[in-house]
Amino acid sequence: MSAAPPRSPPTRARGMKADDSFLGRLGTLGRKRKARAVSDLQEEGKNAINSPMSAALDVHPEDTQLEENEERTMIDPTSREDPRFKELIKVLLDWINDVLVEERIIVKQLEEDLYDGQVLQKLLEKLADCKLNVAEVTQSETGQKQKLRTVLEAVQDLLRPHGWALRWNVDSIHGKNLVAILHLLVALAMHFRAPIRLPEHVSVQVVVVRKREGLLHSSHVTEELTTTTEMMMGRFERDAFDTLFDHAPDKLSVVKKSLITFVNKHLNKLNLEVTELETQFADGVYLVLLMGLLEGYFVPLHNFHLTPDSFDQKVHNVAFAFELMLDAGLKKPKARPEDVVNLDLKSTLRVLYNLFTKYKNVE
Repeated sequence: MSAAPPRSPPTRARGMKADDSFLGRLGTLGRKRKARAVSDLQEEGKNAINSPMSAALDVHPEDTQLEENEERTMIDPTSREDPRFKELIKVLLDWINDVLVEERIIVKQLEEDLYDGQVLQKLLEKLADCKLNVAEVTQSETGQKQKLRTVLEAVQDLLRPHGWALRWNVDSIHGKNLVAILHLLVALAMHFRAPIRLPEHVSVQVVVVRKREGLLHSSHVTEELTTTTEMMMGRFERDAFDTLFDHAPDKLSVVKKSLITFVNKHLNKLNLEVTELETQFADGVYLVLLMGLLEGYFVPLHNFHLTPDSFDQKVHNVAFAFELMLDAGLKKPKARPEDVVNLDLKSTLRVLYNLFTKYKNVE
């Protein structure tokens, strides 16, 4: 793949007028008319947000940009200030830039940098290890939409078989609809098991403004961007531990005691002892040492952090332990390293139970 030139966030869409770019950012559908000053437009949005549900705004048709029955959506400013919403955007930005670091692409603003399909193309090619048959650079709106359509069709082919609801389309992404872009990125991150921890239960209030009979009517819609990591990963992956947690919590303590007995049988050889599974395996140190004991080798200390003091170091340790498991012939753990580090008991139990199944008779 040829390297793309360094990319900085454009102040407006290439090949588009300033008013088109702004209306596109607000998700305008249909024919666009000349935009007024930004301050006036923000005031109109504020009025729409503060108005009652579906209440008519007494604004003369010639004083608005909307055509009859045309609709515009925008995120409630209060939702934009929600710490979890901000965290979601930051996590996704950092992830995209990590994936594309070799492409010399830096994304600074999701809606401004992803709308034309160029960055999304590079992101999908990296994640899926594929090459899409699209033009490298497209300046015209028609060319951008064609590239975007090809990219989104490839995304659909990947996600549809796994039951993902596709809550975006070419018009919403190209129109810089941030909610649609976030739905797309969350789905990609979950599908490709991105090494990130998305904040759970992130929702935003979306204001929908439509012109009917010359007046503006507004309504508020709640858009759920993330649920729980487990639900987003897909309930079709349910296993015995899901059943155990949901329907037989009384048996959970029995399983935990069995696993504690198993791990201590081996960790005691190093004068180590576990009493709390979810916390004592979270930094990955015991997992690495346990794999060495079970497989009968010494793990060089330079391969992992013996006293990790950051989230990244702990994730490194757990990921390294997972590599040792794969080398030993075990299946790839369903859990992600980040889930173990974040004290997710179910994820930790899944990892340890896999070890127990294979090594329960090892002395």
